[in-house]
Order: sequence, then C-alpha cells, then structure tokens
Amino acid sequence: MENKYLRILSRQFPTEQAAASEIINLSSILSLPKGTEHFLTDIHGEAEQFQHVLKNGSGTVRRKVEAVIGEKKPVAYKRELTTLIYYPKEKLELIKEGKSEEELTGWYMETLQYLVDVVKRVSSKYTRSKVRRAIPDEYRYIVEELITEKEEIYDKERYYKEIIKTIVEIGVADSVIITLCNLIQRMVVDHLHIVGDIYDRGPGPHLIMDTLCDYHSVDIVWGNHDVVWMGAACGNAACIANVIRMSVRYGNLSVIEDGYGINLIPLAAFAMKQYEKSDLSCFHIKENNRGEFFDMTQVESQMYKAITMIQFKAEGQVIRRNPDFEMEDRLLLDRIDYDKKTVRIDGKDYAMTECDFPTVMQEDPYAFTAEEEQVVKQLIYGFTNSEKLKKHVRLLYEKGTLYKVYNGNLMYHGCIPLNDDATFTHSPVCGGDHYGRELYDLLESHARKAYYSPAGSKEREKGGDILWYLWCGPKSPSYGRSRMTTFERLFIKESETHEEKKDAYYRYIENDEEVACRILKEFGLTGEHSHIINGHVPVEAKKGQTPIRAGGRVLMIDGGFSKAYHAKTGIAGYTLAIDSHGMWIVEHEAFESKEEAIRRETDIVSDTLTVENFERRIYVEDTDTGKRLIEEIRDLKELLNAYRTGALE
Repeated sequence: MENKYLRILSRQFPTEQAAASEIINLSSILSLPKGTEHFLTDIHGEAEQFQHVLKNGSGTVRRKVEAVIGEKKPVAYKRELTTLIYYPKEKLELIKEGKSEEELTGWYMETLQYLVDVVKRVSSKYTRSKVRRAIPDEYRYIVEELITEKEEIYDKERYYKEIIKTIVEIGVADSVIITLCNLIQRMVVDHLHIVGDIYDRGPGPHLIMDTLCDYHSVDIVWGNHDVVWMGAACGNAACIANVIRMSVRYGNLSVIEDGYGINLIPLAAFAMKQYEKSDLSCFHIKENNRGEFFDMTQVESQMYKAITMIQFKAEGQVIRRNPDFEMEDRLLLDRIDYDKKTVRIDGKDYAMTECDFPTVMQEDPYAFTAEEEQVVKQLIYGFTNSEKLKKHVRLLYEKGTLYKVYNGNLMYHGCIPLNDDATFTHSPVCGGDHYGRELYDLLESHARKAYYSPAGSKEREKGGDILWYLWCGPKSPSYGRSRMTTFERLFIKESETHEEKKDAYYRYIENDEEVACRILKEFGLTGEHSHIINGHVPVEAKKGQTPIRAGGRVLMIDGGFSKAYHAKTGIAGYTLAIDSHGMWIVEHEAFESKEEAIRRETDIVSDTLTVENFERRIYVEDTDTGKRLIEEIRDLKELLNAYRTGALE
C-alpha cells in the first residue's frame, strides 16, 4: 500500500528535484506567522452591516493604516484612507469632487504610496505565490513590483517612483487604487468563520450567501435558522412552511420571491379564497428588521394564516412519523375544543383568542385538504428548483457543519444539551441513546442525507425531518430550548404557555469553567488555550453581561447583529478575531448605511475586549494547516528517499 501511495504521489512530483522543491516550499511556509481568523455569528440577513464588517476586518484595517502612517498624517486623512480601502470606487468619486488637477495628482501620488505600504504590511505573513494569486491579472506585474520594494535598495528608488508617476500620468490611478484596496481587504483576513444564523429577519440573506460563495476561505457552522432553510431547499414541507411564515411575519417575502425567484402566487390565491371571511385578528401585525411593528395588508394576513395552518399540519405529520423525537406535546390541533374555544396543553385547558380554522378537519386535523396539498406541492417544487437557492444550500453543505474544531477551538451555534446536574443529556432520536459529540455527529449525518440521498427515498425524508428537528426540537443542539411555542404565542394570552425554557447549558457556561472544559474534552480538546466559540443567544451588554464566560473558556459572540436586537443588547453585535499574537472581541456600534459610512467616514467598531495575549507568537506550524503540511512533508521525504534509493523510478 505504501509503494502504491508513493507511485500516486509521484504523478504530482515526478522527479527528485520536484519533490525536493516542494519540501523546501512547505517547510518554509511552516515558519510564517499564523494568518488572522475572523468570526461572525447571528448575521440574520443584515447584508450591508455584514459587508462592512468584512471590509474593515473588525477594525484590523484601521490598525494597519495607523501602524503604517502613525503621526505622519492627521486623523482626518487616516479616516479618509480607511474609508477608501472599504469602498474604493464610491469614495474615489467623492474625493475627486472639487479638487484641481494639480491637487488630485499630488493626492494620487501620496495615496498610492500609502496603499502600497499597507499592502506590504497585511501581506507580510503570506507567501509570494499566495499574494500573487490574489492580484488580478491585469495589474499583477505592477502590484508585485511595488509591494516587493525594499527601502534599503537605493538603486531602485527612482524605478519605483517612476511606476507610481506613470500610473497617474496615463490615467489608470483609479483602477490601480481599487485593485490595491481590494487586495488589502482580501489579505487582512486569512480565514472567515460563520458561527450560524445567516438567514431570517433581515432583508439580505441571499446577498450574504452570494458574498460567501465568492469568499476566498470560509467555513460555516449551521445555525437553527440555516438548517430550516436547508430543509426547505431539500423539499421538507414543515421547513418550507416555517420559512414562509417567518418571511411574511417579518415582512421579508421579497427574499423568497425576488431573491430566490420562488412563486408564491398559488399560496396567495389559495389564502385569499380560503380565508376571505376568516378571523384574522391574530395575523395582522408584522415586524421589520429594526423591530418596528406595522399592520399587514389583507392579503399578507391571509397568507400568514394560511401558511401557519399548513405549518402546524406539516409539523404534526413529522412528529407522528418520528416518535423518537418525543414531541407529542406539540400536537395541539387535535386538543382544541371548538365549542368552548379552548385548547388543552400539559393537562390544562386554556382559552383561545380565536379558533376559526376552516381548513382543519376535526376527524383528522393534521391532514391537508386537497387544495392545501396542491399548494404544498407547488411550494416544494419552487423551493427545490430555485437555482440560486440550490447554489447557496450547496455551499452550506460543502463548507458547513453542525460543529467545527479548528486550531484548538470548538465552534457550535447553539449548545451542548445538558441535564440540570450538568451531565450530558441523552437523546433517543434516530432510535438510540446519544449525547455530546456523538449526538452532533448522528444529527449531521442524517442532515446530509436530506441533500445527498435520492429524491423520494426514506433516507431523504428522514433527513428532512431531522433538519426540522434541529430547527425546533427539545434536545436539538442547534435550538437549545424545551419547545417552540408558535401556537401559544398566536392563540393564547396566558404568558405561562409562551415559555421556551433554555437548556441547562446556558446556566452552566456563565461561570463554570469545569463544565466548559468537560465539553471541550468531549470534542478532543484539552489544551489550555482552547475555547468554545458560541452564538445563538444575544449578550445584553447594556445590562453588564459579558461575552467572555466560564473563566474565559466560552466566548459568546452573539451581540445582536440584527437591528431588531439592538435595543435589547445595547450594541450592534460582536465579532472575534485571532491572529498570531492573541485573541480579541470587537464590540460594534450600530451601522446606519453604506452611504453614511462613505460620506461621513464613520466606522462601526466601538470597543475591543482582549481575550488572550499569547506568550509566544503563533506560526503556521502550530495550526491545523501546519499539522497537515508536516504530514505532507513526511510523505514527500519518503518519496524523495524512494527516488534516491532506486525503489521508485
């Protein structure tokens, strides 16, 4: 087997010289400083704010500009330069307004030099070949020449100045500046981690996914709002109904219709006909992404009620065919007394605000009517055949997982289900006794079958049901609550029925470092610098809550990225960054708009919390990538030895 493997490897490195050259290349990469990792979570469709945070690298660009310019230029110029780096095309147009040709020439000469210096600084920890690949073809030679300039090489000083001068003289300064700014954005972050919940609430999740599809290096941990969209794209009716209900509830039907090209006219037509005279009193308020409430139109209210009833029926069907989910308490349509207008929950009868459900057949309340069945089929067709949604969900499967172990840190969106005594919660889901890492692995395996198994197969159906369970199940690690009380919140006034009890995990990770270390050990991490990186539950900074918990072992970086949470948290989100020197959490101010950021040169970084300063600098050899490269070097040395001993031609 070893000889066979070496022969396969020899196809890539067919000579002794080729193998030796690659060994030298990989060995030198090991000695480079570790690249910057950037962590975001709970983005919830806030596309403009997401784009801005990516562009500024959570303040990293600003720090690089400060390091390059220092006291040489006033604060106003440094703010202008950082905004130019974020939005080069738009900012250039503003800067050029009102400048004479002579003033503009001087500004071009100075700014090009400073941008070159910033590129040098941000690219210093990468190989020349990696930087070269990031430069567009049309300016690769020019940019490479400029950023490889060495101050001590006196003989070339005139040569470099002539390059910049000629760039300005021949009128390509704008395009070169845009190239340099985009290169800085590309180089400032080596790898991006999304720790769940790209979808829902905000108006642009599809725009965020477009960006991630083109991003140079990214991985994604699935949040519960992501898995329900994945389930919808795989054709699960319960997931589709939830996605549409939330979209109409938050005034975001345009994401489905315009963003993904899915036809909702059949649903609208059905709703207008079936619910024309129905009581819509519980279905008339919608909330925008700022948390502001508005009255719905008549058609929206009818669609809201229609899809909600379809959701309850579809979920009932999922629960009935999956007794291992242990969610019978969510079967409420068959517990309604229509004469008394009450529903029985946990053994107690509660008055309902309304129970005008014309499509619910009391003899079989979870069965679709013939018209509903037709609407559901049309919706399944729309969600499973949207080309853009296919592309985005493919990325979620290719780059995404339920949890991620990366460079000694553990990322998951929700929680590790725990009992009240801090032991791991055991789950019977999928017919076994599962907990901890094994539960995560099992659920992810089935979630993948929803996408990769043949259409119409039992595996695909079970996988779709598991994606729905991950969205709202009582022992789902992505959800982390006892139940989802959509029915109660709509139809029952008593708030005691609205409680969605948080998993015991959230209580323990506040201060219990021992529990955090036990969770890390469950996933194979025992190092003193290992952390849990978590999202899902917003940290209320205005109440004094901190994202650094459990003795620094848990980093809860959901600070309310979504505008709807800003009033609750007092900030506009957290992001985390890790470079070769340490770890820090960035607290963000509210982001008004791209236009405001460009014109007023406002940024959204307000404060930085140091998590850890490393005792020594971290290099590539200390990372997961380094471990892989060390193995490759070992294999290449075996190949080199086989060439030299004649064991392999």
